[in-house]
Amino acid sequence: MQGLYLVTPNWDDTTRLLEASEQALAAGAAHGNAGNAGGNLVALLQYRHKEAGPELRHAQATALLALCRRYGVPFIVNDFVDLCLETGADGVHLGGTDADVAQVRARLGADKIIGASCYGDMPRALAAQRDGASYVAFGGFYPSRVKQYAVTTRPEILDQARAAIRVPTVVIGGMTPANAAPLVARGADMVAAISSVYQAASVGEAVGQFAQLFVVHNNSKSFGRTGLSAL
Repeated sequence: MQGLYLVTPNWDDTTRLLEASEQALAAGAAHGNAGNAGGNLVALLQYRHKEAGPELRHAQATALLALCRRYGVPFIVNDFVDLCLETGADGVHLGGTDADVAQVRARLGADKIIGASCYGDMPRALAAQRDGASYVAFGGFYPSRVKQYAVTTRPEILDQARAAIRVPTVVIGGMTPANAAPLVARGADMVAAISSVYQAASVGEAVGQFAQLFVVHNNSKSFGRTGLSAL
């Protein structure tokens, strides 16, 4: 898993949500990414709506799942394990106060994606990896317009992760193409974004700017491997 990790905003307007999401997924497909099985720069789409009631949540998740299937992008839901099972979503993301990773892994089985918020806590990330997390998310790195948390995560945690974490790493918290660049260069596999995409003047252009981060990073890694092999 590598690329842009889309997270939905708290929009009750399902039509607006689907239109913006499709623009993002279409742009991700246009840019492509060899690191993802479906060739889409969008690595994952997470449905996150903390304020929705059960009926709206189920309707939006079902519609987004169908959209993601069209573009070959895995679809996961935030927090709600039951919703994941009811809709047939590809997995779930667990926050620090949500269910235990090991318990959710036992419930969902081996094939589902399970993400875990680890903030700036390496022991938490190691425990999540041990218990069956598919990826770990670090942050917040920068102030967010959507999620309220202490901005205490240091970029150096990605150096530690490269040495100790075998699953993909996600960076979250106020991400823009500009401020995510040094984190991708430091080894982050995915960049989670909400406002920088969904509130952009052009969703497609915003996705393209994130895409460029991974093009530059992958080219840099390829150059480094070529240079080393020539020595």
